[in-house]
Amino acid sequence: MLGRIHSVESCGTVDGPGLRFIVFLQGCVLRCAYCHNPDTWKLNGGIEKSVDELLEEAKGYLPYMKFSNGGVTLSGGEPLLQPDFVLEFFKKCKEAGIHTTLDTSGSVKPTNLEEILEVTDLVLLDIKHIREEQHKEITGLSNKNTLNFAKLLDEKGVPVWIRHVLVPGLSTDEKDLNELGDFIATLSNVEKVEVLPYHKMGEYKWEQLGLTNKLVNIKPPKKEEVELAHQLLTRTCKVTKI
Repeated sequence: MLGRIHSVESCGTVDGPGLRFIVFLQGCVLRCAYCHNPDTWKLNGGIEKSVDELLEEAKGYLPYMKFSNGGVTLSGGEPLLQPDFVLEFFKKCKEAGIHTTLDTSGSVKPTNLEEILEVTDLVLLDIKHIREEQHKEITGLSNKNTLNFAKLLDEKGVPVWIRHVLVPGLSTDEKDLNELGDFIATLSNVEKVEVLPYHKMGEYKWEQLGLTNKLVNIKPPKKEEVELAHQLLTRTCKVTKI
């Protein structure tokens, strides 16, 4: 079983609990205006690696994972564009006693999704925007699959960390944040809500790829804006982690 891999981070600390072996898979259906890895968009990019090859690489960091209650995270791009690879890799991780986290936008619904969720310990779900039209403006696609995916995770009882990228002018409207907070409150499986401030570290990639960056004049949100957004998103929901 081969997968298309963009890159690997051996000791990540922000994509799930503890120290994590993070695999960024190639390919994405969204075209987010603030994407800091547009080089992951094309499915035929990156390099090929087998499940076993990747697992052996991950096992090299097992002591760090176990010491910190960490594990493996599959990110992207959009990992669910390579569902068979995700399923096989997560199965073998579980056999090896490794905690599994799926970092996804939930925009793709593969036929084996429920099988994948059976071997997934945690989902990091990125909800770009609660309103469909604004979601289309930001990503190019509807948010219906994302919201339905969130509901499915709730039904299955899969632990979730909700993530929301805060971009001034695109996703900072208080009414929208309140509405997203109301939606999050309907879910019983949310452990944590993370507000990710927009940053400009990936702008050079847009230039290298010859892409038009519509946010070139947008500045990252202020600390107070991030704090307010988190308050609005969590005002009516119960989360078990800060």
